[in-house]
Amino acid sequence: MAHVHGNHDRLVARIRRIKGQVAAIEKDIEEANDCNQVLQTIAACRGALNGLMAEIIEGHVRYHVLDPKGRSSAEQIEAAEQLLDVVNAYLK
Repeated sequence: MAHVHGNHDRLVARIRRIKGQVAAIEKDIEEANDCNQVLQTIAACRGALNGLMAEIIEGHVRYHVLDPKGRSSAEQIEAAEQLLDVVNAYLK
């Protein structure tokens, strides 16, 4: 289960933008538009999906891996921050 408490509306808005980008890719291909335009739209969509994934992963780590009541040790918090930094760098 994705941790979306407090983020639900923002996440749904992101998903809707991604759906619009995918629809734009389909339209560009159907209309045989310039390859560069199609590739740019695909890249934008991929970036949006990566951003969504990063946000969901961060919520999972903060609310399901670490103790959401703040009882995680300093070492656990530091390890989680390091992991999130790596994931964010990878997804960019």
